[in-house]
Amino acid sequence: MSMALMAIEADRQAIIELPIDVRMLASLRDTARLLSTHYSTQIEGNRLTRSQVQDALGGKSFPGRERDETEVRHYYAALERVEKLASDSGPLAEADVQCLHGLVLNGRARATAYRDGQNVIRDSRTNKIVYLPPEAGDVPRLMKALVAWIGARITKGDLPVPLVAGLAHYEFATIHPYYDGNGRTARLLTTLILQRHGYGLNGIYSLEEYYARRLGDYYRALDVGPSHNYYEGRAEADVTPFIAHFLAGMADSFSKVRAKAAQAADRGATDRAPLLRRLDPKQRRLLELFSRQAIVTAAEIAEQLAFSPRTVRPLCTKWIEDGFLVVHDPSRRNRLYALAPKWEAAVGR
Repeated sequence: MSMALMAIEADRQAIIELPIDVRMLASLRDTARLLSTHYSTQIEGNRLTRSQVQDALGGKSFPGRERDETEVRHYYAALERVEKLASDSGPLAEADVQCLHGLVLNGRARATAYRDGQNVIRDSRTNKIVYLPPEAGDVPRLMKALVAWIGARITKGDLPVPLVAGLAHYEFATIHPYYDGNGRTARLLTTLILQRHGYGLNGIYSLEEYYARRLGDYYRALDVGPSHNYYEGRAEADVTPFIAHFLAGMADSFSKVRAKAAQAADRGATDRAPLLRRLDPKQRRLLELFSRQAIVTAAEIAEQLAFSPRTVRPLCTKWIEDGFLVVHDPSRRNRLYALAPKWEAAVGR
């Protein structure tokens, strides 16, 4: 595991130092979102191919695969929510996790209630019980403790962030707080922890591909302990096999991103790194919008950031004061915004 952690840190630092171009960054992020959506839903049995997932996200329908279409659109929306939550400061809230599940299951960013009964995980071929999660009455307490543990570890800094993310993934899957959508939500929770605490790489990697391509290993890594029953050993099981698998997946994903980013840099990406590192994640996301058009409205900014117009207005005011944005044509009642001149170079237009 120590070797995997060192590889992750080496690739992370190398990616940070590579030449960064806004268009390249947007392209890599779009690809990573597509891969995450395809592979995370494929793990749960979704039948759409990668190209069909892309088409479904673009609005195309596949008769007889309506459930699969809905599933990938919901997951993609949840990934967008993760990016928004990752840019927030402060500790993870339990409602954040519940909202991610709401998007996964219903396509709505509303906190969902935990299961009110027992669920059982069975082998689809033999119908034998593979895992018996904790009783419904214990789920709220266990979830509250999990979220508090994540916050405490991040605040104290006594564990590397990748270990916190991997342990959170395992524990969420072990609690299995919902009847459906647990695996997808666990993977989203992992991504949120990593992105919020310095391992986001601007959202340009996908852990889900590693799991999907080694699905047997993924399930075997989750299946630890002397019993299939949560109360008969699973809760205190040695989770080393899963953490080793998780870190190997992170190392593999980071290595692939490093290679792709290096290739893009070699093709002539202009080094905007020193400039872009002065911006926060929301501002970097906004540069993608400005790379497509020079003048934008508040509504377009809100759509790009997945924020409400009410949230965007004070942000724009602050960015004007900070010299990031300027008002285009102040005589207009409805404001239009442009980048301040010193940031125009960052979009390479």
